[in-house]
Amino acid sequence: MSSRGIQSARRKTAALASNISNIRAERAVKAALITGSGYAAILTPVDTSFLINSRITKVERSGFGVLRGTLGYMANYAAAVHDPKRKQNFKKPGAEKEFLRKGFDDNRAAIDAAVMKAFML
Repeated sequence: MSSRGIQSARRKTAALASNISNIRAERAVKAALITGSGYAAILTPVDTSFLINSRITKVERSGFGVLRGTLGYMANYAAAVHDPKRKQNFKKPGAEKEFLRKGFDDNRAAIDAAVMKAFML
């Protein structure tokens, strides 16, 4: 007895694997960036909205199957505000030094949940 549809099943399985590894992986990296940047925005010192509005995100492929997500600020003074060694007084309640690192590190569970949701079929 011969089997039917084996080649079709193999093609569909390969297409699904490609979908998961390419589209869903990029979606997961973007979800992690969006979630982490949202928590970092809460901790960002704001006198004007220039610092938060200068935020940029970038997802790029480097090598085989390697995705790198980058979140940064275009404002020139962002590094100085983020630096824990510089003494500053923030007007916004809840604003902290190293707001970008803390936004990602302190909310690891929420970021992991967003990544898992992006990979769900």
